[in-house]
Amino acid sequence: MLNVSEDTITYWENSRVEPQIHMYPRIVEFLGYNPFPVDESTLSGRIRKFRIENGVTQEKLAEMIGVNESTIFSWEGNKHTPFSKKLKLLEEKMNQKELSK
Repeated sequence: MLNVSEDTITYWENSRVEPQIHMYPRIVEFLGYNPFPVDESTLSGRIRKFRIENGVTQEKLAEMIGVNESTIFSWEGNKHTPFSKKLKLLEEKMNQKELSK
């Protein structure tokens, strides 16, 4: 169903490796809940939730809004907040129903 090997599932279950972000949407769909909890009351949590739901890496999200990957890392880690122009673009992207990857 997830198109991965049994060994991969075993590694995930035993915390030997974490699934790659592109697998998160399928895992959430398969389980029927999000096993990657985030605090949605913060911008950093909303960014993380968006990435989990869409299977988007920090690098891809950075590309989508025109910043570098370290900027997304900083925002998601709650180290910095975006300037208003980038915040608006980020919020628009996160509010899109259909994400073109």
